[in-house]
Amino acid sequence: MSYDGVAQVLWAQGRTPRRGPRPRVSLDGIVAAAVRVADAEGLEAASMQRVAAEVGVTKMALYRHVPGKAELVALMVDRTLGEPPATGDGPWRARLAAWAQAMRDGFAAHRWLLAAAVGPRVFGPNELGWLEAGLAALDGLPLGPAERLDSLVLVGSHVRALVQQATEPATERALALALADVLASRADAYPLAAAAFAGAAGRDDAFAFGLERVLDGIEALVASR
Repeated sequence: MSYDGVAQVLWAQGRTPRRGPRPRVSLDGIVAAAVRVADAEGLEAASMQRVAAEVGVTKMALYRHVPGKAELVALMVDRTLGEPPATGDGPWRARLAAWAQAMRDGFAAHRWLLAAAVGPRVFGPNELGWLEAGLAALDGLPLGPAERLDSLVLVGSHVRALVQQATEPATERALALALADVLASRADAYPLAAAAFAGAAGRDDAFAFGLERVLDGIEALVASR
């Protein structure tokens, strides 16, 4: 994959259109179709062949708009992330919590983003805007630039982990019942696990609990300065 090629595609807004007949499909239409396929069937299903069929052109015609799958996925990520959330101008904890919640909502609505928006990659305008909004929440704190970035990575990792392990309510109930049966019959062998799961029954605050502990850690570092 060429990072330069991905960057050119992501940051091509405002580029002078090519001369010639008007194309049958637009880049926006191609990306929108790819997102629809990924939302319904997963990222792997959004192949160049499948997306070409969705917009009614040949695969070779699609390459006139998008050089390859890497560039297409990069465009899908940036389009789906959209503009960063407005976090207001209140205390940094509240602003960063709002940023994290918005990220959680986006990943939960488009589960394929977990696999697509990961690893070293070129950021598009929207994703870079999210980064800027997160850093703005930490602006003014006695943290170095790298520490602020690492703080966002830490918050983002918590968001990803909780979305990744989330299941449909019906599946979650079935798993809870199955585990309850196992622990009920083996509580003597696993007393601590049995007590922990019994105490967690009916609770659904793992995201909020973990996020508060992450923010506590950042606040402790700030206080130490």
